[in-house]
Amino acid sequence: MNEEARGWRAVIAPYARPDARRAAWQTANTLVPYLGLFLIALLLMQVSFWLALPVIILTAGFMVRTFIIFHDCGHGSFLGSKTANDTLGFITGVLTFTPYQRWKHDHAIHHATAGDLDRRGVGDVYTMTLEEYLAAPWWKQAGYRIMRNPIAMFLIGAPLIFLLVERIPLAKGRRELASIWWTNLALALLVTVLILVFGWRTYLPVQLLVVYFATVVGVWMFYVQHNFEGVYWERHDKWNFFQACIQGSSFYRLPRILQWFTGNIGFHHIHHLSSKVPSYNLPRAHAENPLFHVKPLTLRTSLRCMKWKVYDEANRRLVGWDSVFGDRRPEAAA
Repeated sequence: MNEEARGWRAVIAPYARPDARRAAWQTANTLVPYLGLFLIALLLMQVSFWLALPVIILTAGFMVRTFIIFHDCGHGSFLGSKTANDTLGFITGVLTFTPYQRWKHDHAIHHATAGDLDRRGVGDVYTMTLEEYLAAPWWKQAGYRIMRNPIAMFLIGAPLIFLLVERIPLAKGRRELASIWWTNLALALLVTVLILVFGWRTYLPVQLLVVYFATVVGVWMFYVQHNFEGVYWERHDKWNFFQACIQGSSFYRLPRILQWFTGNIGFHHIHHLSSKVPSYNLPRAHAENPLFHVKPLTLRTSLRCMKWKVYDEANRRLVGWDSVFGDRRPEAAA
């Protein structure tokens, strides 16, 4: 590890400071359009589904951006006050159908364990090693193949997680469990009011489609952040935090408009290095420090990420089903 890498804490520290003005502007240019477009979609749905559909898709984009605010609040990075972060986090959690304290807890574990083969399973996309998969019983292999299928993961699983799984009151801590109940109560009241005002035939298609499009994009973003060619995985006794961040989290270089809607979360390698850097500071941290100039994923190259299914520990790389079911294991990297 070079000297610059050893001093990464000093490099990133100047960016790990909340900015009240920028946070207020990001909140305004996200929540106001999100709520306004949602209302417009409801009104248009009363006229024509096809008139409402483009607005629904745009609203889903703002839902993704709202989730990034929620995400930053969970890290305590968006605003300078813990109370302010938790309050805004709860509000945006209701708007994105996610219990704030429970997600905050699990996501913190994800940041502490990403890339660690001995600490998988909390807040991540579960990845088996090749050896684990081959040794698993047939029913576990079948379940894993279904889970890693793109249709099941993105088009079916993503909305089901946010609409149904997040509603289940299962959590280890009292605060996390309470957050599920409070979020469910707030959602029940919000949904009831909107149905009473607009009718279920108007409200439900709009809400379900907004959640559907937003969650598909959101889960895709999360998937490509840790499932890409060359990703870092290591056993706990050899696990290195800096390498897990820089090599185990992707830099997803998106077109400017998509970067804006996804709240700069494509700079994920920097975010994992310090979750205290708010999303609005990530582009500047990247631009000003060659340390963070890693090989990027693009829209085109990211599509190849769907190929990877298990981690071949012997050859230190993700492999696809062709390697799992082929006649021979992939050859070791040169």
